[in-house]
Amino acid sequence: MMKKSVLFLFGLILSMAVYAQTPPVKIVFDVTSGEEGVHQSAMRHISVMANQYPDSEFEMVVYSSALDMVLKDKSSVSKELEELAKKENVTFKVCQMSLDRYKLPTSSLIPGVGTVPDGILEIIKKQQEGWGYIKESK
Repeated sequence: MMKKSVLFLFGLILSMAVYAQTPPVKIVFDVTSGEEGVHQSAMRHISVMANQYPDSEFEMVVYSSALDMVLKDKSSVSKELEELAKKENVTFKVCQMSLDRYKLPTSSLIPGVGTVPDGILEIIKKQQEGWGYIKESK
């Protein structure tokens, strides 16, 4: 019994050391869905990862049908998004072309949401820079 306890403790310490040495990552999240469930799920994912890996970087790019996610008067995740946007390792970007297409001013965005000229191009640039990619969908 003592031998099993020592082995278990050693394994636990080893796994904690490996976990603590996880190198920082950079991940871009792609959100195009207009479904609130997808918005809530995406926020959970980025929140958990940003808290678990504070030395890593996370960016969520929103465009197309997902615009409601970042609009002050329509978002079901506005409070969570605004709080997460204050973290140094999290950024939220919306496609300016999508805003223009729907004739939405940047003043309609939740505080902390920035713009990029083209959401798809932003994701491609991040991937070229070595960022991981996660598509948030149903």
